[in-house]
Amino acid sequence: MSESTPAPAVPPASGPTPKSARKVKLILLVLLLAALVVAGRMWWRSTYFEETNNAYVDGHISAIAPRVDGVVTKVKVTDNQLVKAGDVLVELDPADFSVRADKINAQLQEVEGELLKLDAQIEQGEAHARALDAQSARNLAQIARFKRDAERQIALNNKEIKAVTETELNAAVAARDSAYADEAAQKEEIKAARAGVRALQSGREALLARRKALEAEVRNAGLQLGYATLKAPVDGRIGNKAVEVGSHVAVGQRLFVIIQDGVWINANFKETQLRDLAPGQKVKVVLDSLPGQDIEGRVDSFSPASGAKFALLPPDNATGNFTKIVQRVPVKVTFAPETPKALLDKVVPGMSAQIEIDLRQGQPGANAR
Repeated sequence: MSESTPAPAVPPASGPTPKSARKVKLILLVLLLAALVVAGRMWWRSTYFEETNNAYVDGHISAIAPRVDGVVTKVKVTDNQLVKAGDVLVELDPADFSVRADKINAQLQEVEGELLKLDAQIEQGEAHARALDAQSARNLAQIARFKRDAERQIALNNKEIKAVTETELNAAVAARDSAYADEAAQKEEIKAARAGVRALQSGREALLARRKALEAEVRNAGLQLGYATLKAPVDGRIGNKAVEVGSHVAVGQRLFVIIQDGVWINANFKETQLRDLAPGQKVKVVLDSLPGQDIEGRVDSFSPASGAKFALLPPDNATGNFTKIVQRVPVKVTFAPETPKALLDKVVPGMSAQIEIDLRQGQPGANAR
């Protein structure tokens, strides 16, 4: 009897063990819980918070530019220097302005001399006119006398009476007529004298107008001379300095800027985020330059138009190429009054910021309404 062949070994069944299956389920559960936490957090923040990272620090920036052309002779400030209002910043060569002022002053003195001369001529002309008036009055008295003499001579020499000769009568009538002629000539001479006075007075008015114009030019020349010295209009810190001694500067050319104390943030919120925002709400500000440090702020005000309306070339949606884009509206956020000055000194215009507003605080004043 032959030996029986042994049966082949059966391999164990493939598949996860109970231990590995529990591990997979645990990982899936953890991932599910994490997804729920993330989704819940996203829902929570989208419901009760509004935030934007499209926010930048802004401030009062005063550009310093000359009001006259000139060559720079002195620059009395350096980069980042603190200045006070009224401090001298730059001086221009005043020679040209001084020469112009002297020239105008000389013209003004010349006009003053002409005015004095005209005043004397006007006074002389008025005196002459008054003398002619007095002479005219004497002429009227003589006319009355000559008229009476002529009437008497005519009365004494008529058809009935021949008490005077023809020669005497003619002489009386001629004297009367001559007095009338002298009076007429005297009136014309008075008119001419008065017209001469009026002409002189008109010339005087023209000189007065010229003097007024020259006085204005003198004041303007004084202003131009004063503009040769540039002074700080406000307190602040010098920035963007672009001027040196010897430079020729033109009117309106920016030499540097003065950054004043006091900054705020322009936060550009989407138009869909504005519904629950209101002035006075507290704001959490996080600056990129101060990571991990929360700063309290306040919603100050809203821009009267979206940023697109203030662009150099605003979009024209009536052209037919229309694509709806969610617009952003600048919201001014100020720092809380209790913010330490040492911290604000580190905040300068242009810095990036992130803004977060808790909507659970409501809108200030809403309950009162």
